[in-house]
Amino acid sequence: MTTQDSSRTPYVPNETAHPWRRFVAIGDSFTEGIGDPDPNAPGGHRGWADRVAEVLAQQADDFAYANLAVRGKLIAQILEDQLEPAIALRPDLVSICAGGNDVIRVGTDPDEIAAQLDGAIARLSGTGAAVIVFTGIDTGFTPVFRPFRGKVAIYNENVRAIADRYDCIVADQWALKTVQDPRFFDDDRLHYNALGHHEVARMVLRALNVPNDLKAMEPDPLPTRTWREARGNDLVWAREHLVPWVLRRLRHQSSGDDIEAKRPDAAPVLRPEAD
Repeated sequence: MTTQDSSRTPYVPNETAHPWRRFVAIGDSFTEGIGDPDPNAPGGHRGWADRVAEVLAQQADDFAYANLAVRGKLIAQILEDQLEPAIALRPDLVSICAGGNDVIRVGTDPDEIAAQLDGAIARLSGTGAAVIVFTGIDTGFTPVFRPFRGKVAIYNENVRAIADRYDCIVADQWALKTVQDPRFFDDDRLHYNALGHHEVARMVLRALNVPNDLKAMEPDPLPTRTWREARGNDLVWAREHLVPWVLRRLRHQSSGDDIEAKRPDAAPVLRPEAD
């Protein structure tokens, strides 16, 4: 039995306003906000980055936000298509979460993926902007992605080393145990739902040391299912989500083909009335 370390410094949010005026987010579906429908944009997606931007905007009258992330992109595509456009927007705060789609592909090397990330972080850090990087979630709780847990852990250690080298802010999904629960994920079992994105936003704001009024959200209890109902649910998931995902890989297609960034320019942010 372990006891809590009483010497650990408790988290205390800043009492002063944050210093950032222009936030740019780059990445894949995680940062685009897939799984979290936007109540103000039918067919659109909100996500953790929008939620963070909404809080930051409340504390700065001249705040602007851009989101260049596009679903399904590999790290090389993110760096080729998003890195320089992001820098051209002259952010003083930039987030990058890339490599997740690479890590969960069979035969990829997490060290090689991290080497690509290192070059991108060097470029972003050189602009003087504060850089947020993400570790990957601990996939041990989900049977589908559990086989990749070791690769994710190796990649995470590389991310932490890169963050230390360039003095980045680490948003640690691996340590975010709350979301290691199927109730925080969309029906595809890959992307966070609104609850998951909300919890990630809370975690990012803690990493930024920004005070906010976002409260923890409790998911509904897991439904009680018989073995037959559970297997039937698995078959529906496989037909609607797994098979299309596999077919796209075989055809060298991406869910992000022909998708444009949802916020290509830095613009003011309004908080949805639904909150």
